[in-house]
Parts: sequence; structure tokens; C-alpha cells
Amino acid sequence: MGRSRSRTKSPSRRRHKSKHSRKRSKSREKHSNNKYSDKPKERSSKSRDRDRKMDEVERLAEMERQRRQREVEQKMVEEEAAKRIEELVQKRVEEELEKRKEEIEAEVQRRVEEAKRAMERQMMEEMEWRQAKLREEEKRREEEERKKREELERIMEENNRKIEEAQKKLAEERLAMVEQQRLMEEERQRMRKEHEKRVKEEQKKILGKNNSRPKLSFTLKPVT
Repeated sequence: MGRSRSRTKSPSRRRHKSKHSRKRSKSREKHSNNKYSDKPKERSSKSRDRDRKMDEVERLAEMERQRRQREVEQKMVEEEAAKRIEELVQKRVEEELEKRKEEIEAEVQRRVEEAKRAMERQMMEEMEWRQAKLREEEKRREEEERKKREELERIMEENNRKIEEAQKKLAEERLAMVEQQRLMEEERQRMRKEHEKRVKEEQKKILGKNNSRPKLSFTLKPVT
């Protein structure tokens, strides 16, 4: 800040010097006018115009320099103020954090406990859901096994029934064959008896017609 103040004083010094230089230039012009009084007035008017333009340029340059100097100083002041404000805010935040340290720690602990309980509750719900799914799956498997057993028992009963029917039919067929064989045997016996009876009757007839004739002997072959 001390440097900026010293710099702000320099324009007045320069203006003071520029005034002295203009005075010296004017005195030189007077001497030159006295010395060269025979020159035309046009050259002196042009010189004055040139000097006025140079003074105007210097004045504008000085104003521009002062404006830039003010901008630099304003920027430095703003930066310093922003820095001090930031430091104050940081200090205030640290003080507030220190004051609320226990409160913040308690709040953090409360949230941790709450999150822990929520996680445990979620894990319990998920475990119960998994157990329910396992029970449902076990029940479904038991139902499928029961249906398979019932189907197997039904098939076995059907096979046993078919076997019993086949055995019964086979037994009936055997009985029918035995009965048929018995009837055939009875028929053979009957036919044999009838044949023997006819033979005896024929022998009686032959013997009755001719008693002188020798008796004939007949042998009967068993009917096969």
C-alpha cells in the first residue's frame, strides 16, 4: 500500500515538471521569436498547435496510467478483502465445528446405528424370504414325489391286475383244457363200450343162427 501511495504522488511531480518544461519551451519560443522575428507567423501557430497536441496526449496518457493504477489498487484491495473474508469464514467454520463436534459425532453414531439396524432388518427379511422359498420348493418337490409315487403305485396296481387277469385266464384255459380232456376221455370210454356192445351183439347173432359152427374168438384192441 505504501508503494501505491508513492506512485500516486508521481503524476503531480510529472505535471509540475511538464509545466516547467512548457514554461522553458515558451521562453525559448519568445527568444526564438525575438531572434527570428522575420519568420512567418504560420510556423509559430503550427508549433503552438503541436505543443497543445503533445500536452493533450500526455494528459490522456497520464489519465490512462492513473486509471490503470486505480484498477490495480482496487484489485489488490478486493483480493486482500476476499482473503481476509475467507480466513474469517474458515475460522468461523472451525469454531462451529469444534463447538458441534460432540453433536456431530453423536449424529454420525446415530446414523451408523440406524443404518446397521436397517441392514440387519433387510438381512432378516431376505433370510426369511429365502427360507420361505426353500419351504415352498421343498413342498413342491414333496408334491411331485407324492404324485410320482401315486402314479407308480397306480401302474403297479394296473400291472398286478393285468397279471392276475392273465393268471386267471390261464387257469380258466387250463381248467377248460382239463375239462375238454375229461370229456374226450369219457367220449372214448363211451365209444369203446358201444363198440364192445355191438361186437357182443353180433357174436350173439352169429351164435344164434348157427350153433354148430365153432365159436369165434374176437380180441378187442384198446381204442387210442
